[in-house]
Amino acid sequence: MGVAGGRGGDGVDHSGAPRALLPPSLCLGSAPAPQQPGSPALPRALRQLPGAVTSTRSPQDPLSARRCPPAPTKPQQAMEGDLTLQLRIFDLNCWAIRYLSKRRQERVQLIGDMLRRERFDLVLLQEVWSEQDYSDLKARLGSCYPFSHYFRSGVIGSGLCVFSRFPILDTLLYQYSLNGYPYMLQHGDWFCGKSVGLVVIKISGILFNVYVTHLHAEYCREKDAYLPHRLVQAWELAQFIRHTSKAADVVLLGGDLNMHPEDVGIRLLRGWTGLRDAFAEATRFEGCEDGCTLIPNNCFTVKTELLPFPLGIRIDYILYKAISSFTVKCEELKTTTGTAPGMDIPFSDHEAVMATLHIRRQGQAAGATLGTAEPMLADVVTEARTEVGVGLRAAQRQRYSTGRMAVLALLLLLLQAAAALGALAGLATGQPFPKLSFSLLAFLAIGVLLLATGLHLFHTIEVKMLQGTEEQMRMALRALQERPSDG
Repeated sequence: MGVAGGRGGDGVDHSGAPRALLPPSLCLGSAPAPQQPGSPALPRALRQLPGAVTSTRSPQDPLSARRCPPAPTKPQQAMEGDLTLQLRIFDLNCWAIRYLSKRRQERVQLIGDMLRRERFDLVLLQEVWSEQDYSDLKARLGSCYPFSHYFRSGVIGSGLCVFSRFPILDTLLYQYSLNGYPYMLQHGDWFCGKSVGLVVIKISGILFNVYVTHLHAEYCREKDAYLPHRLVQAWELAQFIRHTSKAADVVLLGGDLNMHPEDVGIRLLRGWTGLRDAFAEATRFEGCEDGCTLIPNNCFTVKTELLPFPLGIRIDYILYKAISSFTVKCEELKTTTGTAPGMDIPFSDHEAVMATLHIRRQGQAAGATLGTAEPMLADVVTEARTEVGVGLRAAQRQRYSTGRMAVLALLLLLLQAAAALGALAGLATGQPFPKLSFSLLAFLAIGVLLLATGLHLFHTIEVKMLQGTEEQMRMALRALQERPSDG
């Protein structure tokens, strides 16, 4: 959770190579043709009308002999012209930090084995910081999840990846503009390319925009210095979803949002996008109490951080909404509850979230999605804007302090240069300044100048990003306040 990206996007195949946007049947040469009416029943994980795209392992895969067990089922058709899909989604923060995470390789193997057994339709993972771990998972899961994508960004990567049973038509990555502070080395979020990744998937003519993300961690709830940055990330995430999902039929978001359900950031995200919480909407729930995903009895969690929360906290989410003529319902939500089956360790320091969604095509188009489920959205935006303003003023103070330090260091260097020139010209009288002390002072001044200048530039960028977000929120708030008069 503590450590944890560039923009880009092309269609990808299961090898990760870019491809042009194609229909599902043409996305991969190795993928079989769409099923036709009268063909064998489809796998259990997705109940749908004939015509769905299914895939098998390529012959080159070294694990081709270890296929996932078949699970036949029947397609569902409620009414004439209606289509019902059942989609099973898995989300987990894997806590796979090379050299730092305990028993990382063993846990990654356990995660891969569990995903092979359960055979979900979509797998959304965070904190897969080692690309080698992703490659190992890709090889292990190739027969069950032929399509995957790893999002690369930042110094050590975004940590985000997606595995899918269905062809990935397109991808896009957006790296958040603010992500902590470079001098907070003990936290390390700044060195990670915290981002939101998008994959586009089409199933039986239904276009899915699937987003996976990981926001900045909260290290101290009482005095959260990163709250403005996390709010900027939540706002950029909401804007990214709004502006990229207009052509989609269904929107899915999974990830470690590092926010409690009642926090202003999650309320802003849900209100501004219209996304619904799978935990709150689920017909059936099984797992940790209150759906918590960071629990005290997990052997990898920091117990002191959870002292105010004896049951744990819920910071990992699966959110969704339907657009156009579709509806989505969460039939079942589960979380893992500690150690992996038959093992003495859990899969991660987070609990996994597993949702079973039913997507149905309706005869009439859905209404507007912006803020329709959040009547007090204007108050939420106001609250978020206030917190961003607090962060802006703090950043302005930091910019001023570092700028003043840089100016003082520069003046000291100029005084030293003047003294040196005076000594060379024979203007100095009495005992000259010791050369060693003079040199050490000069190196110190240069070091302070470089450090202060770098921090001044960083805080200048921070100020600009916070100002931009506050301005966007101000315009959004004005639009919300004017909307009733338009009707």
